[in-house]
Amino acid sequence: MAVFLSKSQEDTLAWAQEYAKTLRLGDTVLLEGEMGAGKTLVAKGIAKGLGIKEEVTSPTYAYVNAYENRLFHFDCYRVSSEQQAFQLGFADYFEAGGICLVEWSENIAGLLPENPKRVEIIKCGESAREIRF
Repeated sequence: MAVFLSKSQEDTLAWAQEYAKTLRLGDTVLLEGEMGAGKTLVAKGIAKGLGIKEEVTSPTYAYVNAYENRLFHFDCYRVSSEQQAFQLGFADYFEAGGICLVEWSENIAGLLPENPKRVEIIKCGESAREIRF
């Protein structure tokens, strides 16, 4: 496991843009961290690193946002069960061949593909973060 120490949101965005270069179509990345840690900020940086021009927003109420049919950003915070996630069609996204970024993945653990990548974001102050990947 590698660690990146971010001193600011700009550092985190820059790290995420570089991290995006390591991703391949079909990858699933679990974005882990407490509320407000910066999971959506990392998703924004990954999208930018992949050359996606659309504005990335938190999918809290939509459950999943799709960008250019190659990046799928999930927020499973409000998902109450794997059955609900299955009924919402989440499994289809994992098989669509894009890159899936999943926040609050513990709520859909049984639907996740094998061997997902993990990015853990730990708050170390107002804007400082420890990013483990």
